[in-house]
Amino acid sequence: KKVEAFAGQRVVAVSAGGDHSFAITADGAVWSWGGGGFGRLLGHGDEQNQLLPKKVEAFAEQRVVAVSAGGEHSIALTADDAVWSWGNGGYCQLGHGDQQNQLLPVKIEALAGQRVVAVSAGLNHSIAITADGAFWSWGFGGGGKLGHGDQ
Repeated sequence: KKVEAFAGQRVVAVSAGGDHSFAITADGAVWSWGGGGFGRLLGHGDEQNQLLPKKVEAFAEQRVVAVSAGGEHSIALTADDAVWSWGNGGYCQLGHGDQQNQLLPVKIEALAGQRVVAVSAGLNHSIAITADGAFWSWGFGGGGKLGHGDQ
């Protein structure tokens, strides 16, 4: 069924996660809907579920070029090559050096200065690649999913 909330707008990218979804419109705005998951998933700073797409106002001054919905966290890339994450930080999958949950998108300072070109959020880990082909991963490494040769 067509999502009428986007009537008159051009959606250029989408991502579906465990209990939430995202869309990026041609103007670089990011929209989220679905389960609020204790404020972890949608990026609106609250714990409300959203039955309809709602613009993530934290990116009002940014142009989002990619977004990925993970199991209980999300990650986005903005046009200035900054990487942002929010949601459940229980396995350090947000990349902020701690296990704190984030209700709103927070810039990942460890990637500052890198030219990130792609991001992806998994169940409880995250990955990014840079323009020079470097691969970055963080979070829960069970089963070797981070690619660091350990768990």
